[in-house]
Amino acid sequence: MLHFARLISALDQSNKTKDKLEALSHFLNSASDEDKVWAIALFTHRRPKRQISTKQLREWCQNSSGIPNWLFDESYHSVGDLAETISLLLPHPKNPTEQSLTQWINFLSSLKDASDIEKEHAVKKAWDMLDKTECFIFNKILTGGFRIGVSQNLMTRALAEHLNMDKSTVAHALMGNWDPEQVSFDELFDLEKSKENISKPYPFFLAHPLEKEVQTLGEVSAWQVEWKWDGIRGQVIKREGEVFIWSRGEELVNEKFPELVEMAENLPDGTVIDGEIIAYRDGSPLPFNLLQTRIGRKSVGKKLLNDAPVSLIGYDLLEFESTDLRQRALHERRGILSKLANDIAHPNLALSKEIQSESWDDLTELREESRKYFAEGFMLKEKSSFYEVGRKKGGWWKWKIDPLTVDGVMIYAQKGHGRRADLYSDYTLAVWDNDQLVPFAKAYSGLTDAEMKEVDSFVKKNTRERFGPVRTVKAELVFEIAFEGIQASPRHKSGIALRFPRISRWRKDKPKEEANTLQDLKDLLNLYGG
Repeated sequence: MLHFARLISALDQSNKTKDKLEALSHFLNSASDEDKVWAIALFTHRRPKRQISTKQLREWCQNSSGIPNWLFDESYHSVGDLAETISLLLPHPKNPTEQSLTQWINFLSSLKDASDIEKEHAVKKAWDMLDKTECFIFNKILTGGFRIGVSQNLMTRALAEHLNMDKSTVAHALMGNWDPEQVSFDELFDLEKSKENISKPYPFFLAHPLEKEVQTLGEVSAWQVEWKWDGIRGQVIKREGEVFIWSRGEELVNEKFPELVEMAENLPDGTVIDGEIIAYRDGSPLPFNLLQTRIGRKSVGKKLLNDAPVSLIGYDLLEFESTDLRQRALHERRGILSKLANDIAHPNLALSKEIQSESWDDLTELREESRKYFAEGFMLKEKSSFYEVGRKKGGWWKWKIDPLTVDGVMIYAQKGHGRRADLYSDYTLAVWDNDQLVPFAKAYSGLTDAEMKEVDSFVKKNTRERFGPVRTVKAELVFEIAFEGIQASPRHKSGIALRFPRISRWRKDKPKEEANTLQDLKDLLNLYGG
């Protein structure tokens, strides 16, 4: 655990990629193979199953430290992270003992069938054996909220250097449904063994936002132009008679989309299609909020299948007849996919439509109509491009429409998490309904660090009421809120929900009286809502 705790400390102390790569490299060179596997698993969201509730951890911490409820609450609100709060409040360990990351995870797994009393005794004993940093890591694993500032891409780079392997090969090895309790470090990166895993998806190729004039891309004829659909990116796999549907977040979602499983059963063996899972009926996309009703379900009933039908919009073919096609040109892959879609002619598989145009000016004009088609803009893909790994510049671009915006007044504020735990950085915004302010969105990103500190100072000086971690503040600050979509929602007081709201700028030039109204939101809903 010591090696891993030092790694986490090093990662937390710097935002520089070079420093993080050095920390990861040092860990990989010094840790045991077993600990390497579990570190990779934790960084790629393959956590051990939770055996203990956060309520129990809080109670046991209070018992051990003699901390009353009110003081624990104040500490938690100040720190912003339960695992860190507990590690700071516990007494210093009396029996410090060095054990590996793997040993501690095995220890937690052994509690699966233990009684609550046995679990309490075991966890308190563990706390008494760990220093503050190790205790923090132990608690993060216990709570299941393991989010440390290192991306999967960064871990892939470090592993590629450590193993002297191609980065794309490492990225592929980390995909799929591997189990850290069942696989060794060598087996994880054994290419031959990896090929035996028929469920394994390919690493996704991700597009960069287009940040230059579209005309700089050259001739329109060199590019495949498609709508950028608002759904769930996924891969549909059919190998050896079995079907696997993976989301981009590496979640196996067969149970959520049984109609796509049925569709994929019609595909020939050795086929992998990359596409977008979207709400879809009678050849037309439907609003994203219908798809949302399916996302949180492990299984779906007949009514939901009828009310929120889905299809796969296929836009690339990564494998066909068990042959990896990723190093073939896009126009070749597209040709094979088009024939395949026509051959099976299934209502739940639609080929992504190519938009034909003779000029970028015509496409620019059409792009403004994206929301009418429940799209977010265009995808631009060079017809000669290969299917790369991760986010690469050059071959694929996403050319999104500008977000919708509304000016709202901040009425509530709450402290953030992690490095923002001591700042009021999470805000609730409201619009006017006659002379009343009605909350319509929450936002916690978009301001600079300096602006956030300024808002934090305002909140502390202008607090009206306190409700646990939330403060009601003087209604004065106006922020422009950008968002991608709008829909009706009976769960919200305003009757409206926004998709991906974030702060686009602080409107210091605008008094609160000039913020938008609820009627303005309803007008946007009528124009763009589903």
